[in-house]
Amino acid sequence: MVLKSPRSEEDASSGRVKPLVLVDTVKNALRVTACDPLAAELGVPVGETLADARAAYPDLDVRPADPHGDMAALLKLADWSRRFTPLVGLDDIFGPEGLILDITGCAHLFEGEAAMRATVEAAYARLGLTVRTGLADTVGAAWAAARYTGQTGSGVIAPGAERAALLPLPLAALRLDADRVAGLERLGLKTVADIADKPRAPLTARAGKTLLKRLAQAFGDEGEAITPRLPVSPAMAERIFAEPIAREEDIEATAKALAERLTADLERRGEGARTLDLTLFRVDGKVTHLTAGTSRPLREPTRIVRLFKEKFAAAGSDWDAGFGFDLIRLSARTTEPLDPAQITTDLAGEVDADEALSDLVDRLSARLGMDYVLRLRLSDTHIPEQASDPVQAALYEVPKVPEPETEAGTRPLHLFSPPEPIEALAEIPDGPPLRFRWRRMLHEVTRVEGPERIASEWWRSLETETPPTRDYFRIEDRDGARFWVFRNGLYGAETADPRWYMHGVFP
Repeated sequence: MVLKSPRSEEDASSGRVKPLVLVDTVKNALRVTACDPLAAELGVPVGETLADARAAYPDLDVRPADPHGDMAALLKLADWSRRFTPLVGLDDIFGPEGLILDITGCAHLFEGEAAMRATVEAAYARLGLTVRTGLADTVGAAWAAARYTGQTGSGVIAPGAERAALLPLPLAALRLDADRVAGLERLGLKTVADIADKPRAPLTARAGKTLLKRLAQAFGDEGEAITPRLPVSPAMAERIFAEPIAREEDIEATAKALAERLTADLERRGEGARTLDLTLFRVDGKVTHLTAGTSRPLREPTRIVRLFKEKFAAAGSDWDAGFGFDLIRLSARTTEPLDPAQITTDLAGEVDADEALSDLVDRLSARLGMDYVLRLRLSDTHIPEQASDPVQAALYEVPKVPEPETEAGTRPLHLFSPPEPIEALAEIPDGPPLRFRWRRMLHEVTRVEGPERIASEWWRSLETETPPTRDYFRIEDRDGARFWVFRNGLYGAETADPRWYMHGVFP
C-alpha cells in the first residue's frame, strides 16, 4: 500500500517529513501493516513489531491502521472501475490490496490492451491514486507482473509467456503467505524456477496443496474464476461523453437513447427486463446506482425511462450531479422470456387492465422504493394469520391459478394481528358463546354459525410444538354487528380452560 505522509506544523516549517507507518494488532502485538515510500527506503519491514521499528528508526510517524475504511474505499473504487469492464473483482487474498479487472472483450473499445492499460492508469492518476498494473492471461501472472515490474519489464506478460516471465521471480510472486515463503527459503527454494520442475509429491508434503495450486493457476494450467463485485448483466448499453453532462434533461435523454438500444438487444433475445440498473459515473470518482424492478418482463423504452424519472423525482434535493457524468450505463440485471405482444389495447382503445396495474406498480416502486409497495402471497397453511405474507409487488408475479371455491363471507376482510383476547360465556364448555366482552363492551349474541375447526398441519407438528386447535364461530350481536371469534384449545383433550379471542370483524 502506498501512503502519503501528512505534515505537522513543525515539520512544515522545517521542510522535513517523517516516514509514515500504519500499525495494527497482529498476533497480540502492534505491528507495521503498511509504510510510505520514505519508510520503505529506510528499510522498515511490513510485519515488524512497532517496538523494533521505533528502536531502529525513532523518527517514525505512527498512525493506527483502518482495515474497515480501506475495504470501504476499495469497494467504492471497484464500483468506479466498472467503467472499464463490468467484471471487476477484489484482490483480497491478503486483505484489501487491489482490484482484478477482466478485460476480455473490452480492449478493442480502447484501441487495444496497451492503450487500455494506459487509459486505466491515467484515470486512477486523475483521482490522485498511485497504482501498479499488470496485464496477463491469468490472474496469478497479472498479480505478479503488477508487483514485480522490475523483473518483468513493462508489467505486461504476453499470452503463452507466463512460465518464462514468472520463473525468475521470487516465490512471493505466487501469492503465497510469508510463513510458507520463509519455510521454502530455508530449504534453499527462493525463486519460481526452483520449484517449477521439482517433483510434486515432496513439495506438497512440505508446503501443502496451496503452493501447487497457485503455481498451476499462474501458469494457466488450472482455471481461476473471478468473483465479480456485481453480477454481470446479460444486456447492457452505455455512452461515454467527451464533456461531462449534469442537467437532468440531458441525463433523461441519454437514458432514453440507451433504453432504445437495450430493448433492441432484448427483442433479439426474445427477453424482457425484470430488474434495470442505471449507473452514472461522475468525473470525480463517485458512482450513482439507480435500480428499478418491474412486475412483469419489460422492454418498452418509454416505460423504462418513466421508471427512472420517478427515481429522479424521489431523490429530490439529494440528487447531486457534481461536476457532471462522463459515462452513463443502462443494464438489464435480470431478464425473463417475453413473447412479442400483438396489441397493447383492446378494441375500444383502452389499455389492458393488467398492463395498467403493472405500470402503476412499477412507478410506485420506483418512486417509493420496492420495499414499500407490497403484494400478498398465498402460503400453504390453514392458520388464518399465516395464510399470506407480504412480498415486493414489483418482483412477484401473481400465479395464474383459479381462485379456490369458498363460501362468500366466511372470512372477514380485516383480521387483528395478533388476535385480541375476549371474555366469553358459553352454555357448555365446547359450545358457542352466549355473550362476550370485548374492549370493555358487552355483546349479546343472537346468531351463531360454526364451529369451523382449524388445526395445525401435521408436517409442521413434526418440526415444532403443536399449537392448540381452534374452533371458529361467526356470530352476530343484537346491534347487527358480525364478528369472527375462536376458542383456543379443545376442552378436555388439550386444555381444561380454553381461551377466547377476537380475530376479525365483518363489514
